[in-house]
Amino acid sequence: MAIRRLKRLALWLLVTLVLVLATFISTRVWFSQSGAPLEAWHSFVPRELTVAEMDRTDWAGFLAAENRAFDEVWENVVQTLPEDQRIPSNRYFSGSIVYPPRLTRDFNRSYEIAPSGEAKGAVVLLHGLTDSPYSLRHVARLYAEAGWAVVAIRMPGHGTVPGGLAKAEWEDWLAATRLAVREAHRLAPAAPLHLVGFSNGGALALKYALDALDDPAMARPDRLILLSPMIGITRFARFAGLAGLPAFLPAFAKAAWLSVLPEFNPFKYNSFPVNGARQSYLLTSALQDSIARRARAGGLKDLPPALTFQSALDFTVSTRAVVTAFYGLLPDNGSELVLFDLNRNTKLGPLLRGWTSAAALGRNVPPAPRNFTLSMITNVSPDNGEVLERLTPAGATASIDRPLGLFYPPDVFSLSHVALPFPESDNLYGSQPDGTEDFGLQLGAMAVRGERGALIVSVDALTRMSSNPFFPYIAERVEGAIAQPRR
Repeated sequence: MAIRRLKRLALWLLVTLVLVLATFISTRVWFSQSGAPLEAWHSFVPRELTVAEMDRTDWAGFLAAENRAFDEVWENVVQTLPEDQRIPSNRYFSGSIVYPPRLTRDFNRSYEIAPSGEAKGAVVLLHGLTDSPYSLRHVARLYAEAGWAVVAIRMPGHGTVPGGLAKAEWEDWLAATRLAVREAHRLAPAAPLHLVGFSNGGALALKYALDALDDPAMARPDRLILLSPMIGITRFARFAGLAGLPAFLPAFAKAAWLSVLPEFNPFKYNSFPVNGARQSYLLTSALQDSIARRARAGGLKDLPPALTFQSALDFTVSTRAVVTAFYGLLPDNGSELVLFDLNRNTKLGPLLRGWTSAAALGRNVPPAPRNFTLSMITNVSPDNGEVLERLTPAGATASIDRPLGLFYPPDVFSLSHVALPFPESDNLYGSQPDGTEDFGLQLGAMAVRGERGALIVSVDALTRMSSNPFFPYIAERVEGAIAQPRR
């Protein structure tokens, strides 16, 4: 009787699974037949170097291949645009206000900054998913002004067309990281080496540092600086590959995309392929495996100190994973975590969801004493927009408060995943652009008020916080890390 019940239960579970899968695939098929169609920038894929090619080439060879990829985009996308896509908001229309080559500088391409004299150090900048080298240019300036050599690499599949991201693999990005570090080491072979990673780039920086512990041929970084690092992401990404199954049939090619949107941002893709989510999941899984393996063997003590900046509210990466899957496993190696709290002075407080409460956020952080220094950037008081730094040193239980003279804007309830590396003066994402550069649009300064349905993009994309009122604090901390003597 028990065996019969187990068989019925197994059959019921199987039928339920089949129905769920069928519903999921049917939804993806429906999506592929609705909404905006795929354009040339979704279907065309320029050739990028393979992992083996990147591992045996140098910076000049990488730049030559990058130029060829952009030439292919010019020939196969820009020059073949249908008339209805030759509009001012299309970054692939050569007459557009956001056409990258016409702007103050095309930050989609890899670049170096060399000091006038001997380099005091070298830094590698690793941008995030769907992004470009634009995202860390303000950090690059801090290092360049300090006399360091700067290497900012464009990850394969990025900066050209979204279709490139539909084919890229995370191993390609890690190979590009190795190449960039080789170039930085060539520029300053006896000087300190820093890795700076934003979002997906943060995962790559940390993975490289862990791999270098096992390979004496790889240059070891002296410090990691991570902004919104992708240590862990949502569970949906684990099954993202299933979302693209209908795309094996040409009629349902759009199922390979989680979103198909107008491309009006000159330095970031708006459309997002299933493969992007899948590769991020694979990268974070490999990273967490490396961290856990090293922690079990007691090898994390050899990891360079990390200075990490993370918004307590982050819709893209898991703040909890940053704390528990990385910092919670570290020995006392000089690492520090900076968390930007939500605005306790906001008048939107009653409208925030329960998981944003102080108690919920506090559960992400283990109680003191800790093996790492924790700095919380939070309101001076619940009725004051001014913020302070509440620092608890590693091994201590008491905190030290330091007023920063910085303020949360009254209409902002939190930072966001994408806001951290951009000052308010940034001319694309800043809330108060200084007007010194032309990047076509000032996305961060738009006051999104008017009738619904009039914009070509979701209002959510424009209301998300895109710049950081506390960037002067980040700059201060990065400058402090630059000035620190080599360990």
